[in-house]
Amino acid sequence: MEKFNKVTSTAVPLPNEDIDTDQIIPARFLKATDRKGFGDNLFRDWRYNGDQSLKTNFPLNNVRFSGEILVSGRNFGCGSSREHAAWALYDYGFRVIVSSFFADIFKGNALNNGLLPVQVSDDFLAELLLTIETDPSTEITVNLETQTISYDSHSASFDVNSYKKECLINGYDDIDYLVNIKSEIEAYEASSITI
Repeated sequence: MEKFNKVTSTAVPLPNEDIDTDQIIPARFLKATDRKGFGDNLFRDWRYNGDQSLKTNFPLNNVRFSGEILVSGRNFGCGSSREHAAWALYDYGFRVIVSSFFADIFKGNALNNGLLPVQVSDDFLAELLLTIETDPSTEITVNLETQTISYDSHSASFDVNSYKKECLINGYDDIDYLVNIKSEIEAYEASSITI
């Protein structure tokens, strides 16, 4: 995984609530097991018309909005357990998802795949969405080390599992983490052997 410490970027607003994993990446695109290419079908049914032309009113198709941060309505990632949802968001280019609530399984899948879910209050989220809509050039800074999100004169803190935080900062997946502490594991095993 890529190391993650801080992202400063403009954002794409998607104020919809209760976005489920089938809307993020429809089930018909789950046949592949390689993580690449899923971004092409991110929000497929919302981004395209039946004739495959782009829906110009959808935020990801709007030239006003871009960046590595997706700011979404409450209850992002609900529905079925689908790691492909995190893959699609990451492959599209997002590194941070901001919402006022995340489904637990999605949150875990996101953290396991280098995508940081930042949970903020409903009020902070509403202000942020309005700011982005009004001024798409607004830059947002998400600092994992300090666990803060800020833009203009606004800032908030967010929680993140300390183990997952360490993994993201160092670019580790679970196996990388264990390999990194191999000498500590071996020393513990050696000191714990009893005959």
